[in-house]
Amino acid sequence: MKYELVVFDWDGTLLDSAGAIVHAIQASSRDLGLPVPDNARARHVIGLGLTDALRHAVPELQPERYHEMTERYRFHYLSGDHQLGLFEGVPEMLIRLGEAGHILTVATGKSRHGLERAFDNSGLRDFFQASRCADECHSKPHPQMLEELMAEFGCAPESTVMIGDTSHDLLMARNAGVDSLAVTYGAHPHDHLLEQKPRACLHSVPELDQWLKRYA
Repeated sequence: MKYELVVFDWDGTLLDSAGAIVHAIQASSRDLGLPVPDNARARHVIGLGLTDALRHAVPELQPERYHEMTERYRFHYLSGDHQLGLFEGVPEMLIRLGEAGHILTVATGKSRHGLERAFDNSGLRDFFQASRCADECHSKPHPQMLEELMAEFGCAPESTVMIGDTSHDLLMARNAGVDSLAVTYGAHPHDHLLEQKPRACLHSVPELDQWLKRYA
């Protein structure tokens, strides 16, 4: 087994939520009378911790209003997150990886409360042995999430792989000295992902599963 520890991003990698996140950022900006970021700018910050995401997506936002913006974002996102679906093939992939003996974990830009809610809504909680969130660690692309997960399970960087849909995920992997896999069906475009030199770019969950089955 090349990769004992398999670390997944959540939004845009397992859950089809990128569109909902973009909508929540844009709606929150309107609520506060701020310039509304276009789709590309709003999608770019997916994967970051919420404060960092808002700082980049809405640079006109004054620091003293971050709390206000965060509240509006959560209102818009949480009003529909229970309706979001997993990408096709996710449960089957996780079952196979677990049966093959891989340690499955999550490293996400969500808060702990947000991830726990997502675990409950998706039914995926029991597949994962550990997780790290942006309000517990430095935000991506800082390597702390991966470093803590490797330490928890005693896994070396060379036996760890990070799977994500944004350059933030892939750069976090590079900063931690671990391999990465990019999925192109999430938030960031293919060319942008290739800049971070992942082991492969996969275009669907079944394609990702086949790569892992063959090489992991």
